[in-house]
Amino acid sequence: MHGDINIASVAALLADQTRVNMLIALSDGRALPAGELARRARVASSTASNHLTKLMESGLLVVEEQGRHRYFRIANPLVVQALETLAPLAPTVPVRSLREAESSKAIRSARMCYNHLAGILGVGLTQALVEREVLVALDEGYTVNEVGKQWLQRFGIDTKRFEKRGYIFIPHHIDWSERRRHIGGAFAAAFAQHLFALEWIKRSPSSRAVHITERGHEALSQQFGWNGELHEPAPALAISAW
Repeated sequence: MHGDINIASVAALLADQTRVNMLIALSDGRALPAGELARRARVASSTASNHLTKLMESGLLVVEEQGRHRYFRIANPLVVQALETLAPLAPTVPVRSLREAESSKAIRSARMCYNHLAGILGVGLTQALVEREVLVALDEGYTVNEVGKQWLQRFGIDTKRFEKRGYIFIPHHIDWSERRRHIGGAFAAAFAQHLFALEWIKRSPSSRAVHITERGHEALSQQFGWNGELHEPAPALAISAW
């Protein structure tokens, strides 16, 4: 017989900065080897191994073996959701070098939140889709009308795979760095992958940041009228929680 949930056990795991750094490094959905996670967490390999064991035993991480190599990844997207939910409550980490400043700027500009876009880019494209009436904003997320479906089909996204009884619902997340909405869920994942396939954006090899390519800057301006700037949010969005 099972008793009540034990939130304290998960909170204890997240109370260690090294483990949090590892989870954040994996929060873009990629699988990474222990050595890379040790480097990003700035700890010795032996220390990283102990922390990875605890995260696996708790079910927050899983390991994939490819020959002699082992790669770690987030076991469930709810882990990333928990981190993103806590992020607005957390103080920022002091920046101590130019490299850290540049990395922080890149992550806030555009990053992967598990499998969808976040940061200024994620918020900006969501805003552009609403302004172009591709998405219809609701209190709890977004839906797509017939005009929006036709636009998305022309853009290269098959909307039928997201329909349930002819209706499309897209959840939203509140971006921790922008405090504003960006699209989430399966649709947002497909949208991000389409932008990668078009080579409008590319992943950073050393962080969860995403960079807009030269082709992407021009295409995003033409398709979405987006120049990298955000408009003033509605008051309700400024105070919304995830």
